[in-house]
Amino acid sequence: MGKLTVRALRAVLVVVLAGTVFVQALMVWALATDPEDGSLPLTPLRVITILGMVSVQVALVCVGRLVTMVRRGTVFSHAAFRYVDGVIGAIVAAALLWFAVTAFNAPGQRDDPGVTVIMGGVGVAILGMALIVLVLRMLLAQAVARDVEAAQMQAELDEVI
Repeated sequence: MGKLTVRALRAVLVVVLAGTVFVQALMVWALATDPEDGSLPLTPLRVITILGMVSVQVALVCVGRLVTMVRRGTVFSHAAFRYVDGVIGAIVAAALLWFAVTAFNAPGQRDDPGVTVIMGGVGVAILGMALIVLVLRMLLAQAVARDVEAAQMQAELDEVI
């Protein structure tokens, strides 16, 4: 990975992280100062938003750590799995939070249940992203195993020579 690519990705990660912290701060401020008028209970949606931003932040930090490992050439190690697992967990948490929003929104959509179906489909798509990352984790596991095997073969070859 080139230096420019790493810097650009880190810049994007920092901007998105700052944005999520800003949204969290606004939601906490709204929870503390903005009373509900009774038309729509906003407190659960605000709490879900705060938790959703936490899941995004976890994914961002894990991706940042993986980028650092790629830059150092240590991504093909067992240490990378914890960050990939963190990304998978964050995506699953985001999907569960989205399903909570869908369930919270469903009673208001009785006249048009298509909105709830579409929102459910978006939740399934989010879970699909977790499955894609899981497949990539399996590819990483194969690459780590091959790297370990190659290192062992190199050590044996060094002994022979």
